[in-house]
Amino acid sequence: MSKVILITGSNTGIGLDLARLIAEKKHTVYIAARKETAGREALATLHSEGLNNVKLVFLDVTKEPTIEAARAVIEAAEGRLDVLVNNAAVSMIGTDQSAPSVSIDALRSAMETNLYGVIRTTTTFLPLLRRSSSPVILNVSSALSSGTRQSLPGAGSHHVPYSASKAALNSYTIALAAELKAEGVRVNLATPALISTQLNNYVGRGAPVRVGAQALLPWALIDKDGPTGKFFGPDGNEFPW
Repeated sequence: MSKVILITGSNTGIGLDLARLIAEKKHTVYIAARKETAGREALATLHSEGLNNVKLVFLDVTKEPTIEAARAVIEAAEGRLDVLVNNAAVSMIGTDQSAPSVSIDALRSAMETNLYGVIRTTTTFLPLLRRSSSPVILNVSSALSSGTRQSLPGAGSHHVPYSASKAALNSYTIALAAELKAEGVRVNLATPALISTQLNNYVGRGAPVRVGAQALLPWALIDKDGPTGKFFGPDGNEFPW
């Protein structure tokens, strides 16, 4: 059965390639972009590849009216949403992310997108997800959110605003999964590992976006008997919290 899927932050990077992979499986995919030009360019690229089952909504997870407007578009066209992938994020690269000197403004900015934006979007689209026979919410996290990993001797950079916002996202996801389990909503986290994207200024040691998209794909398309309340790593195994 064809699914209706929304991916936030998907006019570029991992989100765009995930949309491509899902569309190739004949599902209806809505890519979401904050800026009209970038969104239309991404849509044109996918349509040029013959993926005419991809559609576009304009959605900024920090601006509630745009989320409401995107929901209205999808509701009018589809009547439901089967999968929500909360992929939009900011990295705060270029700001001081050191624990002894990090600014409260940097923390607020990271939380606004990486946590509050996910909560806004999820809350707004939950009524449409509840109309699905197999609803799924996939929140994209990071290895830097893992307290287990980050507390190991020799752990790498900590990037406090980004790491803290993603760790808070993990906590929200645990609660959301527990509270929606009885309704049959599958809610999980996944980290695609270090991927070279605009988010990290195309870091040289990062893997290609296809690697990241493939890591997320199975958890976006899980069925109603799939896992919930889990954190998955790029290898498909459970990741340490």
